[in-house]
Amino acid sequence: MASANHPEVAGLLARSHRLGSDPRNTNYAGGNTSAKGTATDPVTGGEVELLWVKGSGGDLGTLRAEGLAALRLDRLHALKDVYPGVEREDEMVAAFDYCLHGKGGAAPSIDTAMHGLVDAAHVDHLHPDSGIALACAADGEKLTAECFGDKVVWVPWRRPGFQLGLDIAAIKEANPQAIGCILGGHGITAWGATSEECEANSLHIIRTAEAFLAEKGRPEPFGPVTEDYEPLPDEERRARAAALAPHVRALASADFPQVGHFTDSETVLDFLSRSEHPRLAALGTSCPDHFLRTKVRPLVLDLPADVPLEQAVARLAELHAEYRAEYRAYYERHAVPGSPAMRGADPAIVLVPGVGMFSFGKDKQTARVAGEFYVNAINVMRGAEAVSSYSPIEESEKFRIEYWELEEAKLRRMPAPKPLATRIALVTGAGSGIGKAIAHRLVAEGACVVVADLDAEKAAVVAEELGGPDKAVAVTVDVTSEEQIAAAFAEAVLAFGGVDLVVNNAGISISKPLLETTAKDWDLQHDIMARGSFLVSREAARVMTAQKLGGDIVYIASKNGVFAGPNNIAYGATKADQAHQVRLLAAELGEHGIRVNGVNPDGVVRGSGIFAGGWGAQRAAVYGVEEEKLGEFYAQRTLLKREVLPEHVANAVFALTGGDLTHTTGLHIPVDAGVAAAFLR
Repeated sequence: MASANHPEVAGLLARSHRLGSDPRNTNYAGGNTSAKGTATDPVTGGEVELLWVKGSGGDLGTLRAEGLAALRLDRLHALKDVYPGVEREDEMVAAFDYCLHGKGGAAPSIDTAMHGLVDAAHVDHLHPDSGIALACAADGEKLTAECFGDKVVWVPWRRPGFQLGLDIAAIKEANPQAIGCILGGHGITAWGATSEECEANSLHIIRTAEAFLAEKGRPEPFGPVTEDYEPLPDEERRARAAALAPHVRALASADFPQVGHFTDSETVLDFLSRSEHPRLAALGTSCPDHFLRTKVRPLVLDLPADVPLEQAVARLAELHAEYRAEYRAYYERHAVPGSPAMRGADPAIVLVPGVGMFSFGKDKQTARVAGEFYVNAINVMRGAEAVSSYSPIEESEKFRIEYWELEEAKLRRMPAPKPLATRIALVTGAGSGIGKAIAHRLVAEGACVVVADLDAEKAAVVAEELGGPDKAVAVTVDVTSEEQIAAAFAEAVLAFGGVDLVVNNAGISISKPLLETTAKDWDLQHDIMARGSFLVSREAARVMTAQKLGGDIVYIASKNGVFAGPNNIAYGATKADQAHQVRLLAAELGEHGIRVNGVNPDGVVRGSGIFAGGWGAQRAAVYGVEEEKLGEFYAQRTLLKREVLPEHVANAVFALTGGDLTHTTGLHIPVDAGVAAAFLR
């Protein structure tokens, strides 16, 4: 593995971070950088010439030493003598492993040859929007000469690989005045004798291309604004996006469940409002980094923004059927014996004029990045159309990239998904206690979580603990309010595309004898837990039925729903109400694949928001024990003599939703360490 203390490695990492931190220079996980230098051979003790290059995967902005591959230059150059030709160039990737120096480090990427064979100490390969705009213009070669003179050389499209490395090496040798090249349909490569010179050359190419496009480009490259496709007003636009999101996710998840991301950025809305967006979207993206994440083209709704929702949903379903048929035809046109099987025919990008863009992936980060890449593609189209016309690489070449065996091998190396991968959970009362523990367990098992709580500050803290917006978001909700519940679900579907798993956990507890329990006490207790659970479940069912992906609703009920204790009329009756909601909803929602189950905890004192809010003191007084020993008291009255913690309740929620109990609904699981009087009959 490369040592971060080696001066060449340290310089390479610093340069990578500077270049990768600016989205004008390259997209997320796009491009690679390298440096050549000497190090000590651990066997001979002599000096050996090495190449350090960003390995397969990873991101320049956050690159670390272990993300570099270290290869011996003598062995890498020796591969030229055994290169079997472009028809078998994929075999060279496996050969890179025999050039590695030392243990550890990243797997060498397909671009290793470009870095190793070019006669320069430092090489950058980047995917800036400005450079790709020239690379994807119909007359890109002519524009490159006009923009840069002979300082930057045009390289016709060639799929990344060993031959492209040889091509660039030859072009550099034939053009000693050049600082880099524009790679047709792809991006840029720059070089330099020092790390500083290489970085300066990369930035010169990028900034010069930006200035050229700005100065030479025509106004309105996407055409005039189309009145029917103008953005809806902010509030109306977000409401329409939230209403569409579960339906769109259903389409994107026909083959495999997907997590979604929504953006209504100015770039997206402006593109979709212009007359040329249907033509350009149909051409698809070009740069391999783009279409590997966005697929060859998006699905675009072709209706005005203000049509009735039902009409938009119906048209999207029609377009989706057409998209799937066209994608299958695309696959069948280009597949050859030995091609990987078709991975799925659903769109990764869905564009809705006047509303915004939905993007999808195996997790939130993948979905968000797919959307970011399509924004890159919009910028590329704008630049190319401003000075020429947008001309992406041929469809057959896109297929060769998308269904490349090397890409398939990369997918096979991915770790197996966690049990709750692609699941989106909303947990009420998740700012503390049981709800917080449930949220932590669900995220640990791969779910995205909406942390819903009346206390906004606590919810925000938990969401941050869970890893931030790619893992969890916080929403403030009073479960007695239909409006706030609807708003919470709207935020959830805009954040993650939908909701698959809802945990009704929010609650309070009023512990009083019958004669001291007021009607206000009764109403408050039932409003929060009985009525609140009903309202949350109703909104969950609306989203889940629209998604057509099934789902889980879990009620955190209580031992008190089946066990009669003293001085507990309001709380116990409400828990019995929740327990029967489980049975009723399980019977009603089963036809939609929605499972409804419950968990009956007891004596969860430690970390509990309810106990900390006064319930603990009240119950301790009833049982005649000190409040701080209430957990121990509850444990001693159980069969197992064990204290129940929030994490134990979270374990039960995962057991119900993690994939093993696929045929179970209407069940209540006791998590009470064994209370015989509460055994279900």
